[in-house]
Amino acid sequence: MGHNFFLPDLLDEVPIGVALLDIDGRIQVVNRTWQTITGADPASMLGLKCSLGLRCDYCFKGCPVMADKADFGAVSVDADIIDRARTKIPIRLTIAPVFDCNNEISGFVETIQDIRQVAELSSSASKAYSLGGLIGTSPQMVKVFSMIPSIAATDSSVLITGETGTGKDVLAEAIHNASDRAGGPFIKVNCGALPETLLESELFGHVKGAFTGAHENRPGRIKLAHNGSFFLTEIGDLPLPLQVKLLSFLDDKVVHPLGSSRGFNANVRVMVATHRDLKQMVQDKTFRADLLFRLNVVHLHLPPLRERGEDILLLKHHFLMEYCTKFNKKIKGFTKKAAKILSAYRYPGNVRELRNIVEYAANFCDRDIIGSSHLPAYITEQDILKPVAESAAVAIEASPAIEYRNAANWDDAEKQMIMDTLIKCGGRKGEAAQRLGWSRSTFWRKLRKHSITE
Repeated sequence: MGHNFFLPDLLDEVPIGVALLDIDGRIQVVNRTWQTITGADPASMLGLKCSLGLRCDYCFKGCPVMADKADFGAVSVDADIIDRARTKIPIRLTIAPVFDCNNEISGFVETIQDIRQVAELSSSASKAYSLGGLIGTSPQMVKVFSMIPSIAATDSSVLITGETGTGKDVLAEAIHNASDRAGGPFIKVNCGALPETLLESELFGHVKGAFTGAHENRPGRIKLAHNGSFFLTEIGDLPLPLQVKLLSFLDDKVVHPLGSSRGFNANVRVMVATHRDLKQMVQDKTFRADLLFRLNVVHLHLPPLRERGEDILLLKHHFLMEYCTKFNKKIKGFTKKAAKILSAYRYPGNVRELRNIVEYAANFCDRDIIGSSHLPAYITEQDILKPVAESAAVAIEASPAIEYRNAANWDDAEKQMIMDTLIKCGGRKGEAAQRLGWSRSTFWRKLRKHSITE
């Protein structure tokens, strides 16, 4: 007894992107993997020319379908597409004609494979592993990379831990982009950036009149993440009352906006990150044990940069190439003295700090090689560096008069001051703003001004 299969459902089980085109090169069917790679909504793609749906550079570099050719065999090429998030993705594209029972061409079948990881690996002379902006060859990072595909295949909650600046946000987005939710939104909220009164509305939304100043309905960030991923960074800063409400959402996946009796079923994957010791916070009764158990289904830990060996050299040159392109400079590398200083430094701000250091050096370098004079003064003035422990919590104690005497201008000095204060505060922006005597809004404005980012 035969069985009938519905073609779109069957194609959805194929692990590579598949599109069926008619004789004019218009899209008739796409499978789930094609949608995930391109980020496109299938319903809006049907009937469009393949070039509009796929947005591939090969469309204009010899594609036989675009050239209205019919007498060709299967073609397989490496190409690039631009997805709906405006990200360039390297793919392996195969296009072949489909024949009917009379041996006449009735359309075309197109397959695409995401080869980002292959491209990144082959392009690195040091055989570095790279995934979603994370780069490294150290055993700790290779282990993280190897776990991402299996983690991305589930909807389990993810807890990402690591010191400030290790790349927790980048890892969360990499998991999202590797998952079936990649075509959906990736919504991030920093729990330490807003006071409790505003944070509840930001997370869960509110209805008009829920409180003074609520002049209109507003969807919360969780609702905006529907069919995608919701990422809470600095989860250790989430106030206890909101921990209860988050736990309730994790249990039933229903968002209850402030002032509303009606809930919204949000289909989201929850990921959180922190540089704090949540187990210790549970003992101190500042973090709920039941919430920790609910979040800690999958635990990923990013190691500090000082424990990643040759990754420092790899990242240093990666960032240099990035900023040479951005600033249109032709800097070949670092002098031996500059390289020695950077290798000996312990990077309490981790990868984020190394990126800022290289950006600073690339800005001020007026030659074809970066010397020690182009590095920030707080690194080269060794007498101002005073490690308070041989552990992850390395702080910089300095006299401002000495620390900033080599600054080229006030902006330079102000940026150094902010970075050093952040280091002393372990990356806690609220505490850093308080130490500097600035309001939160002023502090965030200065972070944006000096491009000091996550």
